[in-house]
Amino acid sequence: MLLDSELTVKQHVNKVTNACLYHLRRLRQLKRHVSQDTLRQLVSAFILNQLDYCNSLLYGLPWSTIAPLHRVQNAAAWLVLGLSPRDHVNSALQTLHWLPIHYRIQFKIALLIYNALAGRCPEYIKDIVAPVSNPGRQQLRSAARSDVIVPHCRTKFGSCAFSIAGPEVWNRLPQSVRSADTVR
Repeated sequence: MLLDSELTVKQHVNKVTNACLYHLRRLRQLKRHVSQDTLRQLVSAFILNQLDYCNSLLYGLPWSTIAPLHRVQNAAAWLVLGLSPRDHVNSALQTLHWLPIHYRIQFKIALLIYNALAGRCPEYIKDIVAPVSNPGRQQLRSAARSDVIVPHCRTKFGSCAFSIAGPEVWNRLPQSVRSADTVR
């Protein structure tokens, strides 16, 4: 993850975008020689993995910062499905079962909270996530809903920290999702 002197991730986003566009150009050359399923697997390996790497650190950033990643994902969907850039991409993303970038970020954060609550994370992450159902709080309605305690923060920059963003994302999920036994 690249940070500049102003603690922005624009340099990181630009580097990921450029790398993904390079791979998309190379995959476009292979398109007529491989099946659509193979192309989808290649795009997943070369493009989606780069878009997902460290993407939880992009939570709370303005749309203008993550928009290049969104455009890369759209270009990957157009490539896999053989669409023209004039075709609407939302239906293409649904066909491919790909979440848009801002939802991928939230999914990754929610998955990390789920694994922390299930005890499948390192201790330093489990220590950050405190369920409301801790001793002395069992009578709260939020304890019955399996909410997680959201620490107080006064700054917008601080609210992007995992210790705050994670519980916020988790608490916004429907109860049926939060109480699921498995990820699938």
